[in-house]
Amino acid sequence: MSDFRDTLFRYLTMLQLIPRSPGRISTTALKEKLEDRGFHIDTRSLQRDLRDRLSLHFPLICDDSQKPYRWFFDRDFQCHLPALDVPSALTLVLAEEYLSGLLPPVVVGQLSPHFSDARRLLDDLSNNGLSQWARKVRAIPNGKALIPAVLAETTWQTVAQALLEQKSIDVTYLSRTAETEKNLTLHPQGIVSRHSVTYLLALVEGFDDLRQFALHRVKQVAVSDVSWQVKDGFDIDTYIKSGAFGYLQGPDDVTLEAEIAHPVAWLLQETPLAKTQKIVPLAESEAYYLTAIVPNDQQTLWWLMGMGANVKVIAPVSWREALKNNAEQVLAHYREKV
Repeated sequence: MSDFRDTLFRYLTMLQLIPRSPGRISTTALKEKLEDRGFHIDTRSLQRDLRDRLSLHFPLICDDSQKPYRWFFDRDFQCHLPALDVPSALTLVLAEEYLSGLLPPVVVGQLSPHFSDARRLLDDLSNNGLSQWARKVRAIPNGKALIPAVLAETTWQTVAQALLEQKSIDVTYLSRTAETEKNLTLHPQGIVSRHSVTYLLALVEGFDDLRQFALHRVKQVAVSDVSWQVKDGFDIDTYIKSGAFGYLQGPDDVTLEAEIAHPVAWLLQETPLAKTQKIVPLAESEAYYLTAIVPNDQQTLWWLMGMGANVKVIAPVSWREALKNNAEQVLAHYREKV
């Protein structure tokens, strides 16, 4: 019974590790992942499991165009372990709406089978009206969302796999500053999706500083023979908080003080600008006084600019002057004769 149970659990684990098309996993990589999970099996037995057992009952496909062979499921393969419930289906419908406006289509496409399952479940519940829910729920990103940059499917597959398996990659990258293509060997350390662009955080071969690479500018990519290098002490959350994506203007937080209109006060009371935020009504006025400790970054400054006349910044003085100068420049543009 113990051997049967171990075999069953190994089969279930293998089914979870094998990706749908266009993903691939080599026999060697699958064997390593099984060993990481406590299943020790020789290569010949693993190949027999794949070829003579699992592929007889599941749409398992072998890509024998190169060695070691690589395995994957048909893209339309559906697996329900466990079965999807209605609340989860509605959650996925909302997630699809939201992510479609933020992430590259190829990234959202990785979840398309799950989204299809959710829609199919809701459509099958027509007798009690639940099928209409998917047509009545929407998720809208805050602010103006640009259309996500086009990202090649093969690029995403190769980069994501290299990151998870700690492998270096050879890329042809279009530099925005030089406007030329460069051949580089990169050592992936992390991936960050920001607004409509997805970035790879990586070391360049021969250098020890972390750099950002927009994935949609990667024109060619392949797993490299160069040994992968780790960035000592790298923590992705610390990296982001350091202002790497927020255009940090200073290392220390600042205290924002501003007079704000009623609509802005209402907005910030529901969705605060910071945990330290305080809003009090001003005497003999319809305005409110806002104080909050915020990062000294351009992100916050741009948000304040977007509020226009609904916000009057008192401090920091540098921000007050920046907003004033920006308003004068905008006004000057509209004074020009067309």
